[in-house]
Amino acid sequence: ELGYEATIFDSQNDPAKESSHFDNIVASGFGAVLFNCTDAKGSIANVRRAKRAGIPVFCMDREIEASDAAISQILSDNYSGCIALGQYFVEQVGETGRYVELLGIVADTNTWNRSKGFHSVVDRYPGLKMVAQQSAEFDRSRALEVLESILQANPDIDAVFCGNDAMAMGAYQALLAAGKASKVKVFGFDGADDVVRSVAEGKIAATVMQFPKTMARVAAENADRYLKGQRDFPQRVPVAVELVTAANVSKYGDYGRKP
Repeated sequence: ELGYEATIFDSQNDPAKESSHFDNIVASGFGAVLFNCTDAKGSIANVRRAKRAGIPVFCMDREIEASDAAISQILSDNYSGCIALGQYFVEQVGETGRYVELLGIVADTNTWNRSKGFHSVVDRYPGLKMVAQQSAEFDRSRALEVLESILQANPDIDAVFCGNDAMAMGAYQALLAAGKASKVKVFGFDGADDVVRSVAEGKIAATVMQFPKTMARVAAENADRYLKGQRDFPQRVPVAVELVTAANVSKYGDYGRKP
């Protein structure tokens, strides 16, 4: 739409691959980078390297912990989204119960913003006990393995809070295999199509809809403006998220609202 040629580099959550990609980006003299980082701290050096080479970087979704490297960062409002999710969690689970939290990638600020938002609500209820908190690295298979292990030590839980939807699906699979899927409520975050369908089917209690297409569009439009001379960009641009439950799931599709 904007008339640019795009090259996609997939770092697969591997900082070494990301660094190699930035070697290529700098050597090839790309005009701009729309960037989803692998590590909130570790990726800063790559962004600064591009900046020194005169290549502007616009972060999307995942934040780097620096305000002097990227031109702008377009980020989901993870904390507020998980406040809403935490409130719904209490409504559904009640003020007493035992739950597990599956964290995402430990080096990703999204992991902790979501966790902190959730706990800012749930920790007000002393009857809600977190029996385990462990990283499953935003990965479905890893979540299945981690929850299977946790269930061996904690067979009687009431809910699982997952830092993203891939882990929510893995958690659901573990509960299904253990014969507990109808008794344990699973909560996710992202708005992935399979989880939206699972909310509609009553398999997943709720998720939080991100709008990655909006983040990507804003990043691309900002890069276009930068290349055309604009320089005044806000360092952080929050993108609102929305709670998706059985009551409103019909309004949503894959990572967005239905037309």
